[in-house]
Amino acid sequence: MELWQAVVLGIVEGLTEFLPVSSTGHITIAAGLMGLDVSNRSVTGFTAVIQVGAIAAVLFYFWKDISRLFMAWVRGLRNREARTDPNYRMAWVVIAGSLPIVFVALLAKDLITGPLRSLWVVGIALIAWSFVMWLGDRLGKQTRGEKDMTIADGLKLGFAQCLALIPGVSRSGATISTGLLLGIDRVTATRVSFLLGIPALVAAGVYEAPSALADDGVGVLQTVVGIVVSFIVAYASIAWLLKFVQSNKFTAFVIYRVVLGTALLIALGVGAISATGAV
Repeated sequence: MELWQAVVLGIVEGLTEFLPVSSTGHITIAAGLMGLDVSNRSVTGFTAVIQVGAIAAVLFYFWKDISRLFMAWVRGLRNREARTDPNYRMAWVVIAGSLPIVFVALLAKDLITGPLRSLWVVGIALIAWSFVMWLGDRLGKQTRGEKDMTIADGLKLGFAQCLALIPGVSRSGATISTGLLLGIDRVTATRVSFLLGIPALVAAGVYEAPSALADDGVGVLQTVVGIVVSFIVAYASIAWLLKFVQSNKFTAFVIYRVVLGTALLIALGVGAISATGAV
């Protein structure tokens, strides 16, 4: 992998990780268009490791929220009365929501890094999940906030997050739209989606690091550059999306996903690009 390719993928990762458009899908498309083999283990490892930049962006942006939830959780473990604090319950919501993807990712590892790494899968998933996002926007009552969430909500969001292992679905798109269908307001669903992403992205980055940094991998310099670029872009994306969801639906993202997915399927159908990205 050339250094400029690492920069491009870092930009794509940071820009799309928290937008409901599928970062994995976009990175797969971008890597394929640059001539990289999207099914190569070192490339898939690199795309997982540069998510560390996005993780760091979330940690920086939500540091006060994370500290608040963690301290409430610790107090609740030691003091029964402290368990009435909504922040204690919210901490358990995040913990519960983070567990499903760990087990599913381990059980479906070969499927995720193999057959699902196809641009056909990306195109179909982009279009299919757009319908779910559209339903969430229109059917979601948005009458519940952070203080109303339960551990059961966390588990449901956690299982929804597992669907993002399919390239093209989008982790944020899956969790936010599911949150809307559960009656959670758009801003809360978005914030919780960010928090749920921390354990998932950390686990993926740690697991794939050896593949990206190996002697036959993409290289240490490229990996570091990808992480730094993704951090800068992801931080800006988080700030923008939180402002956007305060007064906007996800219609623009739905349209974008359908258009991109359709264009990708047409390109694959006419042979302009192969399922592994070779032009």
